[in-house]
Amino acid sequence: MSIRIKTQEQIDGIRKSSKLAAETLEFIEPHVKAGVSTEHLDNLIHQFILDHGAIPATLNYNGYPKSSCISLNEVVCHGIPSPDTVLKDGDILNIDVTTILDGYFGDTSRMYTVGEVTEKALKLIDVTKHCLDLGIQQVRPGNYLGNIGYVISRYATSQGFSVVYEFCGHGVGVEFHEDPQVDHSSRKNSGPKLRPGMTFTIEPMINLGRPRVKLDKHDGWTARTIDDQLSAQFEHTILVTETGCEVLTDISDEYPIS
Repeated sequence: MSIRIKTQEQIDGIRKSSKLAAETLEFIEPHVKAGVSTEHLDNLIHQFILDHGAIPATLNYNGYPKSSCISLNEVVCHGIPSPDTVLKDGDILNIDVTTILDGYFGDTSRMYTVGEVTEKALKLIDVTKHCLDLGIQQVRPGNYLGNIGYVISRYATSQGFSVVYEFCGHGVGVEFHEDPQVDHSSRKNSGPKLRPGMTFTIEPMINLGRPRVKLDKHDGWTARTIDDQLSAQFEHTILVTETGCEVLTDISDEYPIS
């Protein structure tokens, strides 16, 4: 494992790109409503990113055809926007964007709801967001990387949900995907110790039912829950500081810099 420790110049660039990625998710929120296709949302996201001097990292990445991932209901991740996928009341969805601004990457995702959704869906979303928060609380120099996944898994299972282990967080910033791999279910005090200058994503995917996923045989990207039950995900890009962490994709001051 070769983990990049970022220079101050790189950190400044990653911070700007991360801010734009977060602003993209904020921009798209009023457009997420019943009757809108996920391709329409993707088109808006694509143009917003271009208008701000950046490019979407997912477009043509290993053959991925769109500028964002939009994952509805039982889709865990990598849902491909389509004119045939139209939002309806009761849907929950994750929108995941990664921007490349001046060569630097920022990666974030969040959940959206359409109309009235079920209580179990709302609880799933709340638990998933809290999983992310718990993971972020573990980010400080000298702590073990594995403690992020340890606290996430412990909490999610205590609430009756399961943690997807076939996808994980990752280093990010200079490249789209870097070391380290950030597992969301791991042993306590496992993995490398965190060091100032590391940047990576925490992006727990939490399922209402079983933790396994199945990959769409036709498009090769869309990952669905194996039992077709709901899934949720939140994601931030995080910098390890000298004394704690900075959530680079936080533009609402939800997480104080530590």
